[in-house]
Amino acid sequence: MTISLDTVAKANESTNLSRFCRDTLSPLSRSDQRRWGEVYVRGLVTVPGRKSIRRICETIVGARADQCLQQFVNQSTWRWEPVRRNLAEHVTAESTPKAWVVRDAVFPKSGTSSVGVASRYVPAAGRTLNCQVGLTVMLAGDAAAVPVNWRLLLPRCWDADERRRNRAHLPATQRYRPRWQVMLDAVEEMRHGWGLAPAPVIADVAEQRDVEPLLRALEERGLGYLLRVGQQVPAWSSRAGANRVPTVGDLALLAVRPSARTLNWQIRTEARVAATRFVASPVPCEADAPGFGNVRMVRRYQPARHLLAQWTVGRNRPRATWLTNLNVARLPQLIDLVKLDGVAAEHLDRMQDDVGLRHFEGRSYRGWHHHVTLAAIAYAYRLGRELGDSREDLRIRPYA
Repeated sequence: MTISLDTVAKANESTNLSRFCRDTLSPLSRSDQRRWGEVYVRGLVTVPGRKSIRRICETIVGARADQCLQQFVNQSTWRWEPVRRNLAEHVTAESTPKAWVVRDAVFPKSGTSSVGVASRYVPAAGRTLNCQVGLTVMLAGDAAAVPVNWRLLLPRCWDADERRRNRAHLPATQRYRPRWQVMLDAVEEMRHGWGLAPAPVIADVAEQRDVEPLLRALEERGLGYLLRVGQQVPAWSSRAGANRVPTVGDLALLAVRPSARTLNWQIRTEARVAATRFVASPVPCEADAPGFGNVRMVRRYQPARHLLAQWTVGRNRPRATWLTNLNVARLPQLIDLVKLDGVAAEHLDRMQDDVGLRHFEGRSYRGWHHHVTLAAIAYAYRLGRELGDSREDLRIRPYA
């Protein structure tokens, strides 16, 4: 009897995936939960097209066991926090992430019953969508990023809607909170609850008008950050009766001077090569003279707080602006961190269909958290398989 190489490869693949699931799902105390967890992850990895619970069951289990899998994902009481922590430890065991990148994940929905769903403007889409919005913290390296922690961003309209809250099994403690507070909570859980060594926090808060509370909270905790901010954001907190505070955009215009710390960079795409310039400048905390025209003369600065601006050659306004407390003397390394936000965005976008992140059909709060946790495990496995032994940054080589 001849066994084809393809059959052997499939058997090895199945064994590797089982071993990966056994390790990452080990915090689940019950054997039946670990078994159904592997079925779901295996389905997210291997089932083509839409990865519904019914299709996963038909493909993986070979029987109509969708009620059992439905119960495991949507109603079972297993805790997702230890599983996420375990996944994070697996990722960091191979290589220390260069950053914790915070991104939003959008789940378009029809209807109004899915937990946290609302009609809201989505900056990434440039339009208003009926959707859920999740926040994830991703462990990022030069070529890959894995989401390990999640939060569901609840809109205000869900706070007083007891009917929808009860139907979605939303805990009483879960209420609307500003995005920066949700983000800080997720980061603190990873740092103190999980005991992970912190990395610089990268986030896009360009849609947030007041970023000072987040900046102060990160600084008080001794966390490094690189936050993309809008150019209309005030450069510092003003005192009562003070003159108009300059914006980040104002400081970016003033920062372009011969003595500024700058670095020219080339961005290569398939279509062309674009020249861009990065400029770093300290952020003052208050002006010594009325108005902000003399902001160049400011002598008092926020401790280690700097502005980073990206200029496209030939433009009269910066393309993007960031606030950071990292060492701007190492500007190339700082720009490498800027690029990690794009790496994280690319991988989160791939997850939407590759492992069915946006295919979840459940409506409950518990089900949403179970699904995104298992989808992250599925993506970590696929990523490790793709990168294999050539991976030098964020490796998951034992499962490649």
